[in-house]
Amino acid sequence: MLATPALAALVEAYANTLDVDEVTDALATPAELAAWLREHEQLDAPDAISPEAHRDYLALRAGLREEMGARVGDVPDPALLAAADEVLAAHPVAVSVSGALRPAPGTPADRLPLTRLAIAWSSLVATGDAARLKRCAEHTCAWVFWDVSKNRSRRWCSMQVCGNRNKSRTYAARRRGAGG
Repeated sequence: MLATPALAALVEAYANTLDVDEVTDALATPAELAAWLREHEQLDAPDAISPEAHRDYLALRAGLREEMGARVGDVPDPALLAAADEVLAAHPVAVSVSGALRPAPGTPADRLPLTRLAIAWSSLVATGDAARLKRCAEHTCAWVFWDVSKNRSRRWCSMQVCGNRNKSRTYAARRRGAGG
């Protein structure tokens, strides 16, 4: 089984802070976002997250989830992708001679983790590993998962649950259409 790289695990956990099935958002408030960032060792100090930074974190998450949904055939919302791109454009990254990426000097403390998330995502895209991060094709779920299939063709977070739901609906629709 293909192990999830640390950067992919971070992006996956970030994307999954929105639970469509349970209708919950672990980042609903700036305080909840700060707690999540500390729990995932992304926020060094007990800094508060400004409302503006909070909006940017949510916009980035929405854009990433749209991009991951496109990998299973969903049509991404261009407005959500554009909003995420605007957030990324406002967070400069410094590059060292060795090629290492890091937040640019002067990045506010509450935005450092956002820049680190952007660096994680861009690193995954650069290596091709981002193609393995997908949003479940079952829209009642929409959980983000790491695709461990050899040919990167997995569409559901769980074949036993989401895949079965989808296949059962397809079968029932075929039977109805055939007069059965």
